[in-house]
Amino acid sequence: MTSNGKKSKIFSSDEMGIIGNSPVIQQIRAIIQQIAPTNIPVLILGESGSGKELVARAIHQHSTRSKNRMIIVNCGAIPEGILESELFGHQRGAFTGAVESRKGYFELADGGTLFLDEIGEMPLETQVKVLRVLEDKEFLRVGGSTPQKVDVRIIAATNRDLGAAVKEGEFRLDLYYRINAVKIVLPPLRKRKEDIPLLVKKFAKEICAENHIDFKGFTPEALKAFQEYSWPGNIRELKNFVQMIIILEKGESITRKMVYEHFGQQETVDRNLLVPLNIPTDKAERELIYRVLLELRSEIAQIKDFLFSNLPASHKVLPSSLPVWTGPVRNSRIPVEEATIVPETDNKIPTLEKAEKELILRALDKSNWNKRKAAKLLDISERTLYRKIKEYDFDNYKKIQ
Repeated sequence: MTSNGKKSKIFSSDEMGIIGNSPVIQQIRAIIQQIAPTNIPVLILGESGSGKELVARAIHQHSTRSKNRMIIVNCGAIPEGILESELFGHQRGAFTGAVESRKGYFELADGGTLFLDEIGEMPLETQVKVLRVLEDKEFLRVGGSTPQKVDVRIIAATNRDLGAAVKEGEFRLDLYYRINAVKIVLPPLRKRKEDIPLLVKKFAKEICAENHIDFKGFTPEALKAFQEYSWPGNIRELKNFVQMIIILEKGESITRKMVYEHFGQQETVDRNLLVPLNIPTDKAERELIYRVLLELRSEIAQIKDFLFSNLPASHKVLPSSLPVWTGPVRNSRIPVEEATIVPETDNKIPTLEKAEKELILRALDKSNWNKRKAAKLLDISERTLYRKIKEYDFDNYKKIQ
């Protein structure tokens, strides 16, 4: 019921864009229905590709702000040095290259919604200013002195555990409380497998319409095959896979055999993680866990072997009882010829932490402390590199040097 006593409309899954009939998805649609007309902040949690942006769009589209803009900002994709300017804008001359004043995302979203995706990657200094907007509805542009008033609804999302980030000092507790007024937790696709056939059919319909394909559909057994895979990339991976198989099979009726053939050909799919067929669910889950553990054990053994191979001969002293991994070695992130491990004075193999420190320092030195180049050398994101530099206090190391 609405405040004037009228019965509120119940939006369908198609109207909301949140597809599925599982209990958890029905509950999420009900929550969206309740909170959309309000202005309270919303925090959406879920794995990458689980549909956090879809939920944010549904909230905006069914709110009183729907006629105004919704701006999406991926906080993890914007370099730390310019995120503040992107969010709050800047005045002319605020920094080198600021030849004119510019509005930021908060001003551009005035009267509408600002979706802060991957908010867990936001620097602490920027978090303080976002908190001020939430509390006072005003902010200062970079280099400015006049407060800018703004009316924006904040929807935030992350795949990180913000509670743990607060304990580690990487996220402000006061901001966490402010954005956590309403929390929506999106389950991974493997936890709502009953929704997979509906999603597959929806994606197939969209893909065929976009590409003018006369598609003959999926067999019932093919749809079951979709449910037997764990989909670590969630909805995003599922949509990409449906698109691939329809186009490559040229609109033919998709069978179970075709699905599994394409599972084996897809680079992003680990064949070892395919759940065996025709076995009880609990046994299949145990099988999957065992295989994941074997993968982890294999990777740890490969890392040890990789580090050991870079030690001077005088330091390669191991007890005869130490188990040796003889399996295949995958492609390493750091080429062997570029990695040098500082030998320990007590003839022990360096810990992974010490090895990581050494590799990061060597990459920074090689790039003349250009963090973007160093991140490329290490094959990691700039955000991860900044976090490691802070964790290991490398800025002070540079000053000493």
